[in-house]
Amino acid sequence: MTPTSIPCTPSIPSTDRTDASTLTISELAERAGLSTYTLRFYEKAGVLSPTPRATNGHRRYLDADVRWLAFVMRLKATGMPLAEIKRYAQLRAQGDGTVAPRLDMLLEHRETLVRKLQELQDNMAALDDKVTIYQAMLQQAPSVPKRTEKPTRKSAKA
Repeated sequence: MTPTSIPCTPSIPSTDRTDASTLTISELAERAGLSTYTLRFYEKAGVLSPTPRATNGHRRYLDADVRWLAFVMRLKATGMPLAEIKRYAQLRAQGDGTVAPRLDMLLEHRETLVRKLQELQDNMAALDDKVTIYQAMLQQAPSVPKRTEKPTRKSAKA
């Protein structure tokens, strides 16, 4: 699923959400890899819109809810703070009149990701340089003990 395929409009409210095309909170949690507690928290925090309930009182989620949650999880995975995700969700709930501020938020977040990616690439280059130095040391000095097993985090030294 690409970010452009995720709708930017609130979930479509429906009074009859008990058909096979809806998901229970447990099903959505399993599909999303989250706990039901987290989904309830997101709803209470305003990240997820309150979803109508079936006649038995259970939440019923539509495909649009699933796509929105996938986008929220993408924002979270890329480091957007929950407060910003909440702000974005509030703007989204207000409709198309908030497209410009939502775009601004996404562009700002994208710039943050570009900076983080560059930082990661710089750090990777530094690690690659160190690996190259150590490999050369091992090839040039037979007295340097050869690596026999992969070091663990606790035993690894710079």
